[in-house]
Amino acid sequence: RGRTTVADRVAQFGRPVRERLAPDFARIGASCPPSRLVLAAFKSERRLEAWVPGSDGGWRLLKTWPILGLSGTLGPKLREGDRQVPEGLYRIESLNPNSLYHLSLRVDYPNTRDRQRGREEGRTDLGGDIMIHGNTCSIGCLAMGDPAAEELFVLAAETGLDRIRVILSPVDFRVRGLPADRPPVPAWTDRLYADIRRELAALPPP
Repeated sequence: RGRTTVADRVAQFGRPVRERLAPDFARIGASCPPSRLVLAAFKSERRLEAWVPGSDGGWRLLKTWPILGLSGTLGPKLREGDRQVPEGLYRIESLNPNSLYHLSLRVDYPNTRDRQRGREEGRTDLGGDIMIHGNTCSIGCLAMGDPAAEELFVLAAETGLDRIRVILSPVDFRVRGLPADRPPVPAWTDRLYADIRRELAALPPP
């Protein structure tokens, strides 16, 4: 939808985004653009964090944004139409410079693990089109507002999609556990959450 390219959007938003993020990069002593990027989103806290390597190679918290729009409950996405935001370890598959929601980053849900679990349980319509995007409304995606979407889009484009990891977690496991009244989830979710905890262990709690 539209002929605007990723390069067009980086040319349009790159300078103001770099100016906005320059104090954050300076504060943590990191280079811009970063050599790697981790995006960690926490559904319960409605927060997304961007982590980049510092000068010593350790991960540093670059910036935190509120998630302005998010649907569903705690628990992984299982099927089309369940309104759930996925939970797991993902990549950014592509960038959409012509998004209906300003700009968007496409998460690679369903990934190999999601499809394997679907086959094992006889689930065939797993859904898809999971985005991190602008605007403030969302069904199954993360709506970040337009300024945050610009920052995330430019960061992703200049870092390189193959150097970005995405952690979608029900809660911030670094500081809390799951609530006792969480909705029922499949048995394999405990293993999934153990994987998420291991990934988050490399990121100091904010």
